[in-house]
Amino acid sequence: MGYPVTRLRRLRQTKLIRDMVSETSLDVKDLICPIFVDESAEERKPIGSMPGIERLPLADLEAEADEIAKLGIPAVILFGIPEHKDATGDSAYASGNVIEQSIKAIKRRNRDLLVIADVCLCEYTTHGHCGPIKNHTVDNDATLDIIAKTAVNYARAGADVVAPSGMMDGMVHAIRSELDFHSLKDTIIMSYAAKYASAAYGPFREAASSGCQGFDRSTYQMDPANSDEAIREVALDLEEGADIVMVKPALSYLDIIYRVKSEFRVPVAAYNVSGEYAMIKAAAANGWLDGEKVARETLLSMRRAGADMIITYFAKEIAPRLGAMGK
Repeated sequence: MGYPVTRLRRLRQTKLIRDMVSETSLDVKDLICPIFVDESAEERKPIGSMPGIERLPLADLEAEADEIAKLGIPAVILFGIPEHKDATGDSAYASGNVIEQSIKAIKRRNRDLLVIADVCLCEYTTHGHCGPIKNHTVDNDATLDIIAKTAVNYARAGADVVAPSGMMDGMVHAIRSELDFHSLKDTIIMSYAAKYASAAYGPFREAASSGCQGFDRSTYQMDPANSDEAIREVALDLEEGADIVMVKPALSYLDIIYRVKSEFRVPVAAYNVSGEYAMIKAAAANGWLDGEKVARETLLSMRRAGADMIITYFAKEIAPRLGAMGK
């Protein structure tokens, strides 16, 4: 029976009852904090298009990890900006590379902090693409060998999770095979399984010095128009050995997060990308909206869609407030 017997507003009268009947929660333990480590930096470098986010020198990394851990954030994901780049990205697996050093630095003092190492070559190539170039596109199979070696390097350094993000066909199989061969079978793979060729990555290019040259990434990242293709990508990555699958970006692809979670019932990560962060920060700076409330609302939408964990640049900012704000 409808109104007046059924009055849904009864369950909205107070914060106490709203919290009790809330269907979705956002907790600090759902967050993954990105860190940009600049091998050549001697001090922190603010990122203009991402207010509040900085490139860190290696010397500051342990203190940064301490701060993140004290906030209750359980995990970080590392992106390295190397001092030297080349055409193939081979320096990504060179001994003593920036991410290897970063992992070791964090694990020296924060062994319980989950360390995720992004496995991509765009920060390591002179042209900014995700692997060596052949015939005006990234050479898929040549890239597999490099990222597999890179993943082993990071796992040996102590990374708990390796996260291939280049959208190369067969990338999970290549990495899983190499990890297992080197007795690193317990290393988790978080695959960027459905990563779209989005315009929302712009600020990241500044943050990671990974702007691409010659052509865009649409020959290897997904077409934003496609949904069924995302399901095929996820299915293949799970078959190849992925433990966690990711949808990137998050906010414009909530339908994809929902489909992936509904169809596969596996751990799903969402990447709240740099452009999504920058848009909220810019609007808040102009007084057009309440940045903190909108940030929390967008993160909650990702959880509601089915994300188990969220990579977000809001992590440090929002973590202290989650407990006080409730659900």
